Amino acid sequence: MTTTPPAAPTNGTNGNNVHPLLNSLVQLQELVLVRSEQDAAMSDKHLSYLDESIQSLLDAMPEDVRLLFQKIQKKDLLAIVPISNNVCSGCGLTLPVSLVYAVRAAEKLHQCTNCARILYYPEVRPRRLSKKMGGRFEPRRPGIARFSSPTLMMPNLKATERDKAIAEMARKMADEGFVDDSEKLIKEALKREAIINTAVDYGLAFPHVRGIEGGGLTLALGISHKGIRANPSERTLTHIVFFIVIPTAASVFYLRLLSGIVQTFSKKNEREKLLAAKTPEELWAALVKTTRNTIK
Repeated sequence: MTTTPPAAPTNGTNGNNVHPLLNSLVQLQELVLVRSEQDAAMSDKHLSYLDESIQSLLDAMPEDVRLLFQKIQKKDLLAIVPISNNVCSGCGLTLPVSLVYAVRAAEKLHQCTNCARILYYPEVRPRRLSKKMGGRFEPRRPGIARFSSPTLMMPNLKATERDKAIAEMARKMADEGFVDDSEKLIKEALKREAIINTAVDYGLAFPHVRGIEGGGLTLALGISHKGIRANPSERTLTHIVFFIVIPTAASVFYLRLLSGIVQTFSKKNEREKLLAAKTPEELWAALVKTTRNTIK
């Protein structure tokens, strides 16, 4: 049995709509998640910038909203979540239609009656097509196979620029039936890159999009032998690209997955196994083998 949480605070909205406040909360949460990604990827290059940006957004919020956000985040990194098909994407509860309409109207903040996360109604985004990863009665796949497929292996990326590489991989994911709109996916991925570049050490990059509902987390792997200048401000090249779409509920799990991948491919010999693959089948076999002890 669920209980209705207290009405969410609305200070600073002056009786109008709370769209600007919701946008700030979504932006704040994204920065918090990006900071967590930096920790998972064992990178501290951007931490001071992220900390300053997070604090600046917190300071600009009405005190009651700030306290609510921080209270929820003490329990879970996801303090604000979208509604997807009348369902809270944080906990999976089917919401009353009246609440869905109220959230969409955005006259004040509303919380899920089950998990108490702040709710918002998202703009139209690409969706994950869950049928491609098997039905509910199929045996659970082990390791990395839970999140990917041999059809998403790209051993010879053509692109040599970051944005074009992201577009190439997003279109592959759509062509193989894993997402329904590659162009929207590309747009969202580039918006994420604009916050902080997802290239890390060891020639790895992790472009990704959160909030892709409709199924589980999905990963494509691309190899560039020429190298991609993933960060225009740096001379280092990226050779191994993991492109990932993440439903809201998997946002925290994604951090563990990222940590496992970085742990694996921080080792030169493991990277070389991926780089040696000439076919999608060889790349898939190498990915499964190299990650079997780090990704469960």
